[in-house]
Amino acid sequence: MLDATEGEQQHGLPPTPGSPPTKFLKEHASDLQADFCLVTDTNAWDVDTPAITTRLRGLLYLEATVTGPSHDLHSGLFGGAVPNPINVLTGILGQIHDADGRVRFDGFYDGVRELPAELSAQIRGLPLDEAGFLASVGLKHGHGEVGRTLLERIWTRPTCDIDGIWGGYTGEGSKTVIPAKASCKLSCRLVPGQDPQAIEAAVQRFFEERLPPDCTVSFRRFSSFPDIEVPVDTPWMQAVRAGLKDATDRDGVLIGGGGSIPIVGWFREHLGLDMILVGFGLDDDRIHSPNEKFELKCLRNGIRSHAAILGRLAPGQRG
Repeated sequence: MLDATEGEQQHGLPPTPGSPPTKFLKEHASDLQADFCLVTDTNAWDVDTPAITTRLRGLLYLEATVTGPSHDLHSGLFGGAVPNPINVLTGILGQIHDADGRVRFDGFYDGVRELPAELSAQIRGLPLDEAGFLASVGLKHGHGEVGRTLLERIWTRPTCDIDGIWGGYTGEGSKTVIPAKASCKLSCRLVPGQDPQAIEAAVQRFFEERLPPDCTVSFRRFSSFPDIEVPVDTPWMQAVRAGLKDATDRDGVLIGGGGSIPIVGWFREHLGLDMILVGFGLDDDRIHSPNEKFELKCLRNGIRSHAAILGRLAPGQRG
């Protein structure tokens, strides 16, 4: 319901223009033409109710490294006299969000559009058990951009999160060291209207403008791709919605997704295909975690739904 099973690579650099699979898509575009592409890598609304994901956030994933002294130093001999890269890095990271939970990179919200009133009302009207959602991860209180509901924050608003941070001595026991460098990983989830390249440049400026003398910062990019919006008024969408109703006796809920599926964007960019995202995962499947699961009922719903969708796509059966 809340997040797509993410297709981006978890380690190493993702495919870049000119490398597989984007190179393959461009070279074989004429062989891969189709009316549309059905992707099953998203969630259902609940175990009984199918869902069609109509939007996914894009992703900018960076690693930043702040460097200071030429080598690690003794904190007793040099503490208070030289810049500590960990202190510098955490000081910068602590400035990324304002008191209302908004990201402070210059121009971060340029081009971000408010949802149409009808879609906003639909999202706010979905029967989400927010307390139950938070309890499933051991929490009681939501957090994020002020004035936005939980679903709006996950589906429709851009974010920046610190995904990892390291530097200095982190082993057993103690070692009084001022490190030569400190690093972090940042992920920005992007929404319609945002340019990943412009955001990346703004992140770099944000860090550079806050560095003290004798410190430098370098960046490594792991992922960079825009958001996805799926048109809901195509004949293919009508056929899919009818097939879901045939298979489950329930209307498919139109939802958003907070995650990212890069191949969806690549298919659209290189093949010009409309994408329809119909998945059968659940919020409590523990995606990417130990003890990941998939309910048998969801499996059966998926099998029946795909058969029904194919039936609805047959000539004279759409709608």
